Amino acid sequence: MPGGLELAVIVGVIILLFGGKKIPELAKGLGKGIKDFKTAVKDDEKTEEKVAEVKEIKTDAKESITDAKTTTTTTAPKA
Repeated sequence: MPGGLELAVIVGVIILLFGGKKIPELAKGLGKGIKDFKTAVKDDEKTEEKVAEVKEIKTDAKESITDAKTTTTTTAPKA
């Protein structure tokens, strides 16, 4: 981890490269990018939850159909 003097040199070089006016714009852009990333991660988690719910519903439906077929087959009168 850089020490105090090293951090001061790094900040000085950044100010020289980008200028004092450009740094707030860069920080704002970085903050917006982080916020967008977090939003995308949350949306992805919600999508995964919905997919899991749909898979569970499909599994339950398949089990119900299998049970219905078994019940119908075993209780149907023989001709």
